[in-house]
This record gives sequence, structure tokens and C-alpha cells, in this order.
Amino acid sequence: MLKVYNHSKNDINIPTIKLGKGLNSKYRMTVDGMQGENNKTFNNVTLLAKDSLYVFIETTPNIADANSNDFLYTDDIEFDSGSNLQKVALLTLVKDAVFLYPKRLNDGKTETVTFDNTELSGFYLDENDATNGNELHFTNQKPYVIYGYATVPEGKTVVFDAGARVYFHAKSGLIVPQGATLQCNGNISTTSKQEKEVIFEGDRLEADYANVPGQWAAIWLRDGSTKHNINHLTIKNATIGLRIDNHDNTTVSIKNSQIYNSSNYGILAQNARIKGENIVINTAGQAALACTYGGNYEFTHCTFNNNWSNASQLTLAINNYKSGANPEAKDLTKATFNNCIIYGAYSNEFSLNKNNAALFEYQFNNCLLKTDANSTNPLYNFTADATHYNKIILNQNPHFFDVAKNKLNIDNTSAAFAKGNPAYLIPLDINGKSRTSPPDLGAYQSIAFPK
Repeated sequence: MLKVYNHSKNDINIPTIKLGKGLNSKYRMTVDGMQGENNKTFNNVTLLAKDSLYVFIETTPNIADANSNDFLYTDDIEFDSGSNLQKVALLTLVKDAVFLYPKRLNDGKTETVTFDNTELSGFYLDENDATNGNELHFTNQKPYVIYGYATVPEGKTVVFDAGARVYFHAKSGLIVPQGATLQCNGNISTTSKQEKEVIFEGDRLEADYANVPGQWAAIWLRDGSTKHNINHLTIKNATIGLRIDNHDNTTVSIKNSQIYNSSNYGILAQNARIKGENIVINTAGQAALACTYGGNYEFTHCTFNNNWSNASQLTLAINNYKSGANPEAKDLTKATFNNCIIYGAYSNEFSLNKNNAALFEYQFNNCLLKTDANSTNPLYNFTADATHYNKIILNQNPHFFDVAKNKLNIDNTSAAFAKGNPAYLIPLDINGKSRTSPPDLGAYQSIAFPK
């Protein structure tokens, strides 16, 4: 429904109100209760002074009517023509999708899940659902749309096949609790459609929402969840891309994955264990990557960047404690970064905060760092501290292709070009391209950019 206003003191005659595709349009509309010609075209519509009229729109397209590349069916409402033409764009997602949502209970309320004494609108995925079949297996046959928090039952594994597409409604997410496992089995794609990538994003697919952060909540790997394996996953426009809490001493493996436009964090790890290879994170409201409250972390050939328009943002934040009502320190047994790029829009994109009550072990090998940290602080002794810093490139521009479009590739003009250590070489980059020796820093092997 839309409302059309006449703010002037004079009545207005609108010669035509019609759908751009005419009688062939799959949209139908009524204008102030009038049906016009087949609910498609209306002639000589009078809009009184200081008045308004209602236009109600509906559509029932088939999947064959949608664009083959984005599954959107589009049209326009055209008011008048020629130099007086005004248009209102119409857009409808047309997909044969699997919809997952909290069910309505007998008392009229909807399903909820409760964690940390907080009740959330959500539901448990069912491997024997009467309508959807195995909801723990996300295939590439149809896209999935999730409302609320989809939760994996304890002891179960949720699997995402290569090419799976999952769209999250506002305030929705995926929770993997104690004893449960996430397996994301994406693969290398050969086209720009990312046909084998697993993609998590919001359910607003209009072009205006393509890069809007915070459209949905998070993927939450909770305390006690186990044996997670993530490969070729793209996460877009979440509040927190991946929230990873304490684990049962198994390592979360994340490879060849991308996280873009998170309103809070790309990855928020809290006393977690992560091994990451070929990861790209770009733009987050607080930190692209936060390794907090201790833990064990190793990242190799990763590109972390933050261009959020707020000077308090960081690309990388590391600490070994939590504050608040019950402050506590936890051992940071390892925070190692090999052949990585850590860069961003502001002068300082890198923060180390140590509580002396617990271990704080960190090491950067052959990394490009952007920071204005004072070297008098022993945590930031980049030149003389060979234990923690080895062949560091400070504050030099990696010359990313196009940060605003999440293209963090580099070419041979980059300060990261051929600066990696072959000892940490991962043979293929995030796109499956062979690395040279010495390798470039970051997740991408350098390419020649179009002029």
C-alpha cells in the first residue's frame, strides 16, 4: 500500500496511473477503491486539494516471471507521462523458498528459546519436520528464510551444503548451543554469482539494502558447542557476523570465508579457540575481529580491514579479561597472526589490552599493521621485540581495489605484495588461486586491476 498526497490548494487531475508493464504486469492495484482497466490502468484520476488517495498493490508472479540472476520481479507505477512522469518502483522477491519460523502454540503465543535467562523468539530445528523434512540439512535446492532464532538441538549437527542461501529476517539468527555442531561445506566458485559459496544475509534484497549493516542478529556458537568447521561462507549485514564463545577445547576451523558490514563485530570471540585461514573481514561498528577474554587463536593469510565512519572503531582488538559486575581474567595462550593485513581508515586500528592476572601470549609474523600506538608501551615494541613481532610493515597502504565494494584484492603496487613468509604459506588463496613464493600478505594473491 502507498499513499499519494496533494499538498497544494488546488485539485489535481492525473491523466493516467498505470503499471509500466501494462496489461502484462503481474502486479494489480486499486486506486481509492477503483479497479480501472483490469486493475492495471486508471485514467483521469482526480486528487482533491489537501487530500490524498490510497493505492493498494498485490502480485502473484510465478518463479518463471522473475529475473534469472536475482529472482526479483519488478515493475513501476507510472503517474502521468512525458515531462510530468513520476514513477514508484515495485519489487518482489520470487523464490520457491523454505520458510523457518517459530510456530504458534495452543495458548496463542509463539515458540521461544531461552539462553542466559533471556527468552528469545525462536525455535529448534527439527530433523523430521512434517513440512520441511530435515531442517538440520540446508541444501542448495531452495533458499531458506529464517524468522526468529533458529536453534540447533543439543548433540545435533547443522549442515550447510555448497551453494546454500540463507536469508535472515530482522532480529533473527542461528544459535548453536552446548554439544551442537555447525558444518558449513561451501566450496570455490567459478563465477561472480558465488554459486558454491554458502551465503548468510538479511532478507531485504532491494539494492538499497545491499550494504546496510545490522539487518539481522548473528551466528552464535555458544559455550560448549563443538567441532565447528566453516569453509567458503559469506556473511553480510549482520549485527555480529560470528559470535564464538567458550568451547570444549575443540578448535573452530574457519577457512576461505568473508564477513562484511557488521554493525558491531565481524567476529566476536570470547575465550574461544579459532584457527583461521584466508579470512576477509571488512567494516564493523566496533571491531572487525575481537579476540577477547583470553583464548587461543591462529590466523594465517587473512585480511582484516575497518572503514566504519567512527573514530572509536578498530580492526583488531585483543584482551585477556572481561569487565563489568564480575570482572575476570582468562589466559590468552595464543594469538598468532601470520602473513596477515590489519588495516583501516583511521590512524589506529590495532589494540592490545593485558590483565597481568592471566597469560597474554601474542605474536605477529610478516604482517602489515596500521597503528599509532606509542612504542614506549612494551606491548607495542615493533622494532626491538622479536618475540612478539617479526618483520612487521607499519602504516603502509595495501592499496585495496575498492573497500566500499568489499573488494580487498591487491596488486603489485601494494605494500603487502610479496612480503609474506613461505614458512606460513597456504598454497591457494581465498579464490583458489595459487600463491607465489614469497607470497603476498592477506587472503588474496595479487592480481592486475582493470584500468
